[in-house]
Amino acid sequence: MKRIWVFQGRLLGALVLSMSGCVTELPSLVNSDQVTGSLVVGRVLTVLTGETSRRYPPEVRFFELEDQASQKRFQVEVKSHDQYFAVDLQPGTYRVNRVQINEGPFMSMADLGTTFIVDPDAIIYVGTWRFGVDSPRYGRKVVASMIADQEETARVRGFLNDQYPSFQENSMVEHLPQPSQLEARLYEVMPYPRYPKYFRRHWW
Repeated sequence: MKRIWVFQGRLLGALVLSMSGCVTELPSLVNSDQVTGSLVVGRVLTVLTGETSRRYPPEVRFFELEDQASQKRFQVEVKSHDQYFAVDLQPGTYRVNRVQINEGPFMSMADLGTTFIVDPDAIIYVGTWRFGVDSPRYGRKVVASMIADQEETARVRGFLNDQYPSFQENSMVEHLPQPSQLEARLYEVMPYPRYPKYFRRHWW
């Protein structure tokens, strides 16, 4: 019996490792000389929509994309409450699977499920992704909205001129993820900080 439990534990560990190994980690800003597909550009903005006793503001640690044709997954590291991103993606349809929110040592995850198209040989503008994070409490949620008004478009063009001057001749195509507004439940991500029970302001 003990050998069976050991085998099952090792098998589970191997499965977890294989699943984590299927995700390709990407920096939030790709080097211009490393772009082999299309440059996908956007902005991540995180705000707290309620009161909190924590001294850590929420920020996006990463978001995950999935190529719908190949099922390849990409984890884009952000680690900021307000950050432009520019990643190199091959043409196709991509799904925003999930986003991880950090508040200091506290981490939570939300499943999203919104998709966008990447055209070949173009700069793909996916808009500003605003994540409104609820106050720490049971059943807290995040409200995601993807927008691309005239002011935001002008800002991203300025960002491109500064960071990617060699792409100035490329056309920019706007493809907002659809649905462009959604609400999702935030779930705790382990390990949870080992604070005394008194200081834990919420339970998930």
